[in-house]
Parts: sequence; structure tokens; C-alpha cells
Amino acid sequence: MTSTEPTTARAESAGPAGDDSIVKKLSTLDRYLAVWILLAMAAGLGLGRIVPGMNDALAKIEIGGISLPIALGLLVMMYPVLAKVRYDRLDRVTGDKKLMVSSVVINWVVGPAVMFALAWIFLPDLPEYRTGLIIVGLARCIAMVIIWNDLACGDREAAAVLVALNSVFQVLAFGLLGWFYLDLLPRRLHLGDGQGLDVSVRHIALNVIVFLGIPLLAGFLTRRIGERKLGRTGYEAKVLPTIGPWALYGLLFTIVVLFALQGKTITSQPLDVARIALPLLVYFAVMFFGTFLLGKGLGLAYDRTATLAFTAAGNNFELAIAVAIATFGVTSGQALSGVVGPLIEVPVLIGLVHVALAWRRKFATDAVTTAP
Repeated sequence: MTSTEPTTARAESAGPAGDDSIVKKLSTLDRYLAVWILLAMAAGLGLGRIVPGMNDALAKIEIGGISLPIALGLLVMMYPVLAKVRYDRLDRVTGDKKLMVSSVVINWVVGPAVMFALAWIFLPDLPEYRTGLIIVGLARCIAMVIIWNDLACGDREAAAVLVALNSVFQVLAFGLLGWFYLDLLPRRLHLGDGQGLDVSVRHIALNVIVFLGIPLLAGFLTRRIGERKLGRTGYEAKVLPTIGPWALYGLLFTIVVLFALQGKTITSQPLDVARIALPLLVYFAVMFFGTFLLGKGLGLAYDRTATLAFTAAGNNFELAIAVAIATFGVTSGQALSGVVGPLIEVPVLIGLVHVALAWRRKFATDAVTTAP
């Protein structure tokens, strides 16, 4: 995602030898993205720790349990990427049975099970943090994965479809899986008494509408109207370069706000944060590398393999935090686990973007699903 055009379009016709030239074409904002993200995290943590009452003031700006500052940041972040999606190509994605079935199984069977196992392995003596991690594992990603996928030259159309698919399952399955992993399974395995999860379908649906529905509709209408007035070539040459950088501005703003909200909590409990971080690191590694190898083994091209891997590794931190706070309280260990999620996820997944781009060399130079 550069100030001229996002990385994906440039990589679709580039082979391994083109990686260096792609990097050289990136704007300063894109080339040093990892640095800006770390600075945004540090700024957020510093503001939350130093400025009296900032986290409380930000926490009060919400509607229906959704933080308006975070919602604003995510909407600004997702809109430009979704305006780049070629919506006329979506049928090519839905017809890819390997991709669709793999995504559902990995996200809604494997992912929650892996997080459940890791939470019990690493935190057997800390039930609050363990429960919070399990909630994170149930909240499949529908927002930031759009950014990671685009940076890694994944298939934009596939990302849009898989994120929409995750959204449907999130509404239908989140509460049921919460009961299964937090109540039924612990009792069946004699791991202790189960815990209920007080979360309504309405709240999850609202979360999906705000964080996916609004930017998706805005992106679709922008593309539809823009192509009608300027033609496809004109739209992609004039409109996309203008709105493109706003995705990264939105990402950085979201990170600052998110960490400002929880800066004091994170910095005051470093040992607890470290205990929670370890299973999260293992989770991201298992989900990303396992899914990436699966995609390659299934014969998927690089772009869809990357998309499958990032949708599997990412999580909907906003939903996880909101559910943990609503059910167990803002000062609970469950809420802290939710907050540590993006603290670890953001730098890890930006690192995995570079890993994915390096692994692109293992695919045939013409193994790209989408055409320019």
C-alpha cells in the first residue's frame, strides 16, 4: 500500500527478482511501516501512562459498547483497501472450494481449538488470563487482516470474501463456541468448573456492521461510482493514489488510541503481560506457518496462500476486548488478555508480512490467481 498504488498490484506481475525493485518503489511511509507502528504503540502507551485520565476519557466515548475513536480509526484504515477491491472478480473466489473450505475449517475449528490448548498449557494456574485468551481465539479477524493481506501482496478479492465469511460465522458461532470452550469442554475434561460468556448476537452483529459493513459499502460505492465516471483505468490512476495512504494513517491512529486506552494497565503489570504474550506468540506462529504450508500443499497460488494465512492468524481484538469487559469487568484479567492481544499481534503480523514476501520466491513466478 503505497502513495502511488498498493503493493499487491505491483507484485502480481513480479517474480522473485522483482522483490528489490518493489521495495524501492515504496513510499517512505510504507518502507518504514514497522518503525511507524512501533512508534505509534510507544506513543499510545506513553499517553495512556503519562496523561491523567486519558484512558478514562477515551473509554467513555462509545456507543453500544463500541469505542468511537477505535471505530473511526478502523473505518479510515479499511475504506481505502476495500475501495481497491475488484468486486466483479468475487465470483472467482467463491468458486475456489479449496480456499473457502480451508478458511472455514481453519478459522472456526482449528483456531479456537489451538488457542484453547495453548491457554491451558501456558496458563493452567491463571484462570482469568486463560479465559481471556480463549475469547481472543474465538474472535476471528475481520478488520486489520485487510491491511496485512494487502501489504503481503495477497489476493484482495479473496480477503474481502473470507472476511465477510468470518463475519457471518462470527454472528452465528461466537456465542455457541464460547459456551463450548469456556463451559462444556472444561467440565467434560474435568479441568474445573465452566464459565459463562454473556454476549448477545445483537452486539456481535453490531460489531460486524460497524467494522466491516460500513467500510465495505463505502468501498464498493466508491469503486462503482468512480469507474462509472472515470472508467477503470482513470479510477485506478487518479482515485486510488489519493485515498491509498489513508489506510496507513488509520492504522497508526487506531494503534495510538488502542494503546492509550490500556497503556497504564499494560505498563503496570509487565510480568503478567509476559505470561499472556508467550502463548499468543506460539499461537500466531502455529496458525500462520501451518496455514501457509497448508495453502502451498493444496496447490494455491501465493496470493491466496498469503490471504488464507493472514485471515487464520489475525483476531478481532476489538470484539474480544469488548466481550471480556462486558462480561468480567474493565479491570479483570480477562480484559487484560484481550488488551495484550493487539500488543503482540500488531508487531508480529507486520513481521510475518516480510516473511510471506520472502517465501513468495518458493512459488512459481506466474502462480498468481488474479490477473491485472
